[in-house]
Amino acid sequence: MSQALKTSVQNEPLVLSYMDRSGKIAIEQVADGFGMSKGQLAQTAGLARETLYRSERSRTVKTQGRLREMLEIISRVTDWAGGKEQAMAWYRAQPLPAFGGRTAEALVKEGRAAAVRDYLDHIALGGFA
Repeated sequence: MSQALKTSVQNEPLVLSYMDRSGKIAIEQVADGFGMSKGQLAQTAGLARETLYRSERSRTVKTQGRLREMLEIISRVTDWAGGKEQAMAWYRAQPLPAFGGRTAEALVKEGRAAAVRDYLDHIALGGFA
């Protein structure tokens, strides 16, 4: 029984592991989890640095949505990247040929997270990059 419980927690989507009791993404937990400052996390998500330092701004729909998109994409590549840290490195640095060499990070910052998710779904089903 404990093995089944342990497996379900390990297979939980990354975004859920960073949510607080109110259903919001816990900024400090995400930053700590990836070994970043809040400023670095904001830059990675395409947000103004101050946004993550002010609780009222960090809990807005836009901010939470951007962080959710970032975490969902990182979660999708975590297994084949070899872990969440490697998935973050992929997210930030790996050029995607299908998008003219732009990274997933750049695409999320442009508001194109859905295109990245569709691309990853295509690759997962055996499609070509």
